[in-house]
Amino acid sequence: MSQKKEGGVPAEKIRKIAVATTVAGVLLIVFLLIVLIIQFVQLGVKNSEKRELDRLIEEQQKTLEGEEADLNNLENGFGMYWKALDYNYKRKN
Repeated sequence: MSQKKEGGVPAEKIRKIAVATTVAGVLLIVFLLIVLIIQFVQLGVKNSEKRELDRLIEEQQKTLEGEEADLNNLENGFGMYWKALDYNYKRKN
């Protein structure tokens, strides 16, 4: 004969419910840990991409500043004279 609890539910059924609840809880925790790990990996990838893009932006800004300096130098006549000499330009007499 199976033993009954006060409410009339067998002890075996209560034990099965407790085991099933524990298994469900453990599976939920494992699933949440997997999701957390995936999120950390994605965060690392995004940070790496952001650092690379920041480096490229900084590189382009330095190039732009250098080109602006060259443009300013060429806009005055003396800079154009030296650039012409670099290309072996001969002045017409």
